[in-house]
Amino acid sequence: MNRYKILATSLLLAMSTSLATAQKQTPPAGGTPQDFTLPAKQEFTLPNGVEASLVPFGEIPKVTVSMAVEAGNVHEKENENGLADMVGELLQEGTTSKSARDIAEAVARMGGELQVSVGPNQTTLTGSVLSEYGPDLVRLMSEVLQQPAFPASELERIKNDFKRQMNLARSQPGTQAQEKFTGALYAGHPYGRNLPGDAQIDAFTLEQVRGFYQREFGGQRTHVYVAGKFDAGAMQAAIRTALSDWEKGPAPAIAIAKPVTKADMIVVDRPGAPQSTIVIGLPVVDPAHPDYTALRVTNSLLGGSFGSRITRNIREDKGYTYSPYSAVAARYRVGDWSQVADVTTEHTGNSLKEIVYEINRLRKEPPAEEELTGIQNYEAGLFVLRNSTPAGIINQLNFLDLHGLPDSFLTNQVQMIHAVTPQQVQAVAEKYLRPQAMTLVVVGDRKQIDKQLKKFQADLKKGAPGQ
Repeated sequence: MNRYKILATSLLLAMSTSLATAQKQTPPAGGTPQDFTLPAKQEFTLPNGVEASLVPFGEIPKVTVSMAVEAGNVHEKENENGLADMVGELLQEGTTSKSARDIAEAVARMGGELQVSVGPNQTTLTGSVLSEYGPDLVRLMSEVLQQPAFPASELERIKNDFKRQMNLARSQPGTQAQEKFTGALYAGHPYGRNLPGDAQIDAFTLEQVRGFYQREFGGQRTHVYVAGKFDAGAMQAAIRTALSDWEKGPAPAIAIAKPVTKADMIVVDRPGAPQSTIVIGLPVVDPAHPDYTALRVTNSLLGGSFGSRITRNIREDKGYTYSPYSAVAARYRVGDWSQVADVTTEHTGNSLKEIVYEINRLRKEPPAEEELTGIQNYEAGLFVLRNSTPAGIINQLNFLDLHGLPDSFLTNQVQMIHAVTPQQVQAVAEKYLRPQAMTLVVVGDRKQIDKQLKKFQADLKKGAPGQ
């Protein structure tokens, strides 16, 4: 053996010894969880009802501006399914004095971007630019919001794009399952509507687009958020100048849904499907409820994190699925919990059995302190990450405003997460996560899964799954 080989061997031995020693060492204890400190906000309201919240954040010379209007899919009439999305798309096609290209070039010169998004409850304009251009961005966004051109020349193109998006979404088993699930829980409310079809989209007229805008947009429904590094005086002046003359418009109003808790099974047939898409869940509490934080922690431990019980069971241990997850959906003054999984067809029934087993296990026995602490650290860490950017701060503030929550919901969040006890987790699971009251949707090959589902239902009625 030459000296180079001897040297290499010695190095490998040293590295192996060091690695073995490192593996035996106990990792350092985590730091003490810190509550989030919300930077001092500057808030004001214009005479027409426009509200504004300015939050200085960070040292990077960029500023993010968001104008959230309480006008979304929930405000659509029964024959207007998808109209809010059409309005949002056409808002991006220029103003009465600027083309879409003019706007895009103006924002690019500011070193940023501008986009419009439409959700169930709100339409939101969001832009981010270099700090020195913050007031210019406010003025440009205000023009887009108040003076949309709604060009007839772009209507057909946007309709065609929208139809392609909806058809693609509708072809996905996950979308099919979610439509059936929300349709069952929120029947008769916009939250429960299916995606718009081609005929509905084709029927939209420019008059309907303008009518929805006139009916649902206005100062009283608008909140401007500013976060990042900016000149507070200049930004406030820009907001006042650019938005003070806008009409008040309609008062804020969102129809509160009355979700249905019903033990039901809905099967959507997909002949030949190699997988079954499962959604199982029921209505729960909204963010304003005292149990909400404990429910979120419970969800994370049960199925809402990569290390959760259901994920370990049906993914890691049994290999029935690749990426299962559970979630608490926070809608306006209501909420729902669901477990979602794409599982192999032959193990559809077994997957459901194991999901219910893990739910019932948590309902019967509190988790160990160590397991809960790991989940709490995970949830607290996610919360910190959500607050690490100006856009994240704005999203959190918007969440508070939409759900009528105090600032303490943010500033005490880490403390509240770590205050949840194992006994609370068990109590919340027992109170809210009741398998025999859940709505189950399965999208898959009916011929292959029918017997499995019948057995699962029979066992569930007898209380067998999870025993």
